[in-house]
Amino acid sequence: MNQPEQIVIVGAGPVGAVCALALKQAGLDPLVLEARAEDAPISDRRTLALSYGSRLLLERLGIWARLREATPITQIHISHRGGLGRALLSAREEKLPALGYVLSYGELAQALTGALQHCGVRLRFGAPLRYAEARGDVAELLLEGAASEILPARLAVIADGGRGKDAPPAKWSRDYAQVAVVAEVKSELPHRNLAYERFTPNGPIALLPHGDGYALVWVNAPDEAARIAQLEDDAFLAELHRQFGNRQGRFLAVQARGRFPLKLDYRGTAAGPHLVRIGNASQTLHPVAGQGFNLGLRDAWELAQSCAETAPEALGGAAQLARFAAGRRRDALPGIGFTDFLVRAFSTANPLAHHLRGLGLMALQASPPARHFVARRMLFGKNG
Repeated sequence: MNQPEQIVIVGAGPVGAVCALALKQAGLDPLVLEARAEDAPISDRRTLALSYGSRLLLERLGIWARLREATPITQIHISHRGGLGRALLSAREEKLPALGYVLSYGELAQALTGALQHCGVRLRFGAPLRYAEARGDVAELLLEGAASEILPARLAVIADGGRGKDAPPAKWSRDYAQVAVVAEVKSELPHRNLAYERFTPNGPIALLPHGDGYALVWVNAPDEAARIAQLEDDAFLAELHRQFGNRQGRFLAVQARGRFPLKLDYRGTAAGPHLVRIGNASQTLHPVAGQGFNLGLRDAWELAQSCAETAPEALGGAAQLARFAAGRRRDALPGIGFTDFLVRAFSTANPLAHHLRGLGLMALQASPPARHFVARRMLFGKNG
């Protein structure tokens, strides 16, 4: 085997790239492995909702200035279909310029890849991982390709979204039996940087301001989601209006439709000696409240800070990884519990639950301290 690398990051997506840039900024020299070829286009068409806290992380890394098409969210309107009660979270109330921002995955990924290359981070394309395991005082990564290669590292960071062949079973898992239909839609009225989270018995509908329209996330049972996804445009827009209501007038156009199943998987960051997981490799959340991606960026940032504060000979050791895992649990578990509660409490037609939801929303709106607490946890996690 070669001499061990100090830190190897598996996955050059946003979470892995943020971790690599933060490590480089701290004076460390990570190696980043990416399965796709260098000239392969980024085909992921997802829309991302970044919290204001995530913007601060990207600013510290010099990334925010590279993003040209991020649409601010200045208010979030929360309601439920067919009942009284609503709540409004406001950036002005939080004394912030925005609660969050909406942008395309592709734009962020391209900006981060450019920053990696500009900063001199070692980035190796066409290097898919077969497995990683601890052996003695290093982690060994077996790479696939034209010829198999074993790469040792003091610390191996799995940031590939949990798609590796040796991904362990989840410690906490829930199949929500829901599918998200995503699309870009335009409405009759301008969005005014107002986002909507509308709960229905079938699942939430989120409208996030993006450009001059909205990014839509429409959650339903699998059969209903399949039916909706296949509707003609006019029928799709009419059904969306029926479920969402008239707050934005009529919906005029739809494009870029897709769908994906929703589930909760929590593995945690601890993967064994000299091995750690971050981002979706550690936890996959339901998209309600937009917590999953932002949680992954905080994983990346805090791991880089942990590495910067650890002596080179102790890097990847049990003591460092135990401290890091404990800190991430304090951030991740409340967010996961909050998200899971929202999905189960608001995705039901039970009449009692319906009235309790309305009372809860009215109580939230009537209590500025409660709104402040919810907003700060959504924007900054455990540091809110």
